[in-house]
Amino acid sequence: MKKAQCLILAGGLATRMRPITERIPKALIPIRDEKPFVDYQLDWLARHGVSDVVFSIGYKGQMIQDHVGDGARFGLRVRYVDEGTDLRGTAGALRLAFEAGVLAPEFLVTYGDSFLPVDFGAVYEAFQKSGLPALMTVFKNAEQFDASNVCYESGRVTLYDKFLKDKPATMQYIDYGLSAFRREVVAQEVQPGAKADLADLFHRLSVQGRLAGFEVTERFYEIGSPSGLADFRQLTWV
Repeated sequence: MKKAQCLILAGGLATRMRPITERIPKALIPIRDEKPFVDYQLDWLARHGVSDVVFSIGYKGQMIQDHVGDGARFGLRVRYVDEGTDLRGTAGALRLAFEAGVLAPEFLVTYGDSFLPVDFGAVYEAFQKSGLPALMTVFKNAEQFDASNVCYESGRVTLYDKFLKDKPATMQYIDYGLSAFRREVVAQEVQPGAKADLADLFHRLSVQGRLAGFEVTERFYEIGSPSGLADFRQLTWV
């Protein structure tokens, strides 16, 4: 099976994790024995179908670059696209990576504060088989971790809406935090220089019938909040 490229969105200001993130970016928050979160994330990706990583960095991004380097010690090829202080949003970051010429024709996207215990290679393969221009992993949330925002049925996301108040009964899933795109979607749907959010792009693709889905049954972990960090630090199998 062909190994995948994964773009990691790691440019945010991490205000919820202050005062820790006044000194370091979220990706470098120590988990156990001073081993930073990004090491756990990259180790997992290297073991589960990813060979090429692009970091979208911004806030204290040079610290991530200094720590990770070229990725060789993780068995990965790692490159960087720096947003600097002019953060463009999650979709805008994809456009910047497109303009930098580092995106593969098909690629995965995840977040710099997310640990997702799923086989990234299997998700990539499902995306390729779907024949659709984008894919979202989904988790049957039932309002457990956050407000459900996805209607999912038979391998398709039929509706994604992060802000819908009057939700249909079928909206029982949540965006798991791993997605896949064809490069031309970024070129066509995200304007150059624009500040744009992936939530809006996912919504458009879902109502157009162009968003595949992949259901994950293992819960996700994140270090973007104090409670999330505490949960992740309790894991003994990573």
